[in-house]
Amino acid sequence: MAQRLHLVFGGELVNPSRTEFRDTDQIHIVGIFPDYASAFSAWKAEAQRTVDSAHTRYFIAHLHRLRDEEMAAGPTEELGA
Repeated sequence: MAQRLHLVFGGELVNPSRTEFRDTDQIHIVGIFPDYASAFSAWKAEAQRTVDSAHTRYFIAHLHRLRDEEMAAGPTEELGA
């Protein structure tokens, strides 16, 4: 079975309706998790911990969906070029 890594990270946003961080040096890396369930649990804990800060948001990045720059692009990736 393929490994499906997930990155949980977050921080203060410039505007809560966008995904631009106020200070990228202050992004909080929670960790990399081996499955979505454990990543979701970590995300939820951080989101609940910072619930009183409207500008703070946490995200789950699906690392297994990132593409390898050395591999040829698929047909759907070529559409944006």
